[in-house]
Amino acid sequence: MPARRPHLAPSVAQSELAASLAALRASMGLPDGFAPDVVAEAVATRPDPPAQDLRDVPFATIDPADSTDLDQAMHLARRGDGYLVHYAIADVPAFVRPGGAIDRAARDRGQTLYAPDGRVPLHPPVIGDDRASLLPDVDRSAYVWRFELAADGTLESTTLERALVRSRARFDYPGAQALIEHGDDESPIALLGEIGRARIEQERLRGGASLNTPDEEIVRSNGGYDLERRTPLPVEDWNAQLSLLTGMAAASIMLHARVGILRTMPEPDEARLAAFRRQTEALDRPWPAGESYGEYLRRLDRADPVVLAVLQAASGLFRGAGYAAFDGEPPAETTQAALAAPYAHVTAPIRRLVDRWGLVVCEAVVAGREVPAWARSSLGDLPSIMAASEQRSGRLGAEAIARVEAALLADRVGERFTATVLEHRGERVAFQLETPAVTATCPAPPGAVAGGTIDVLLEAADIATGTVRFSAT
Repeated sequence: MPARRPHLAPSVAQSELAASLAALRASMGLPDGFAPDVVAEAVATRPDPPAQDLRDVPFATIDPADSTDLDQAMHLARRGDGYLVHYAIADVPAFVRPGGAIDRAARDRGQTLYAPDGRVPLHPPVIGDDRASLLPDVDRSAYVWRFELAADGTLESTTLERALVRSRARFDYPGAQALIEHGDDESPIALLGEIGRARIEQERLRGGASLNTPDEEIVRSNGGYDLERRTPLPVEDWNAQLSLLTGMAAASIMLHARVGILRTMPEPDEARLAAFRRQTEALDRPWPAGESYGEYLRRLDRADPVVLAVLQAASGLFRGAGYAAFDGEPPAETTQAALAAPYAHVTAPIRRLVDRWGLVVCEAVVAGREVPAWARSSLGDLPSIMAASEQRSGRLGAEAIARVEAALLADRVGERFTATVLEHRGERVAFQLETPAVTATCPAPPGAVAGGTIDVLLEAADIATGTVRFSAT
């Protein structure tokens, strides 16, 4: 295997990549900044502060180190033999006038888009990166969820209110992991491991599952770009469990009130389940008939290279995620199948449009007020808006990764690599290189099996189009 190259050094390839990424943005018609009326409205907005004051609760945030659009903050405490969770969500609705310039721009975008050469934010930075963001040591308005949990993580009660909050600390994932492992019992996040593990067990009991596949990320490296395949830290899963808890509580509130919008995903059909079971047997990592899908995935060894092929196969089980808006009779399908529970998006309003509606609906229902007319009348618009934005996000992510992969390989045409086979795709195989972290396809060589290795030759790498061509050797 060729020597490991940790990053793309400054070169002609880097300048070609910058031009290719710019061309990708242009081809997709991605906006560059915000129109003057949107910026003017954002600067002028001065929302009324909430009546409730929770600044005595020492909240903290956990986010990637370079994030400034901080949607969530938490404070975790013991409650008898159980737990008390305060979970604050950025009060974006306070900054967005229904039907105004910011609202129209956000509906056009649907969500924040992420590209190697910069993000395309859902809201103007003065809101998303400043006034609505739950940054440390500043007063912020937030939607504060209060959960009482039993010792086993079971949800016993939920409240929700707008309140003034003040974050005291900001952690990145490695810092949060270290603090929880090595102890600071006074920290607002000290109990996250206990609570996260309890909620993961609740997920197991209800039949939910998470793939927990390694993340493929584009990272900046010495002035260039690199691809990094990284297994998430445990704290990231624990942190996600608080978001899932909130989303499931929100779905319950909306279903009880018979108004809202759910994130849904259908159960895999028997044919797909049977095909996946056959694939696990072929890979010599069989899924026993008496074991749930989630339990099987949880016990797989992520360090086993064959497991990459199992996870690739598993990713095809759950498809068809969407949004179901309702006002009156709930939709026929209310469950998010991978979670094995009804679920709604309400924890990322800075970055995702639909969450603003979920928060407004839930807060009104809990307070015993009528859901605002603007929210109720526009619920039906959201599924198509979010579907279009997710398609746009998926295209941007895939094509950006392809261009970075081509740039990483541009000066290695003619070299041979050893690769792990992920799956067969007709007469081709999908495979994964170890270094650089590239996934590609080539004509299937004789004897290639998922989970095994093959030798491949790089024949071409075109940065402008993000295409690479391999052949098996």
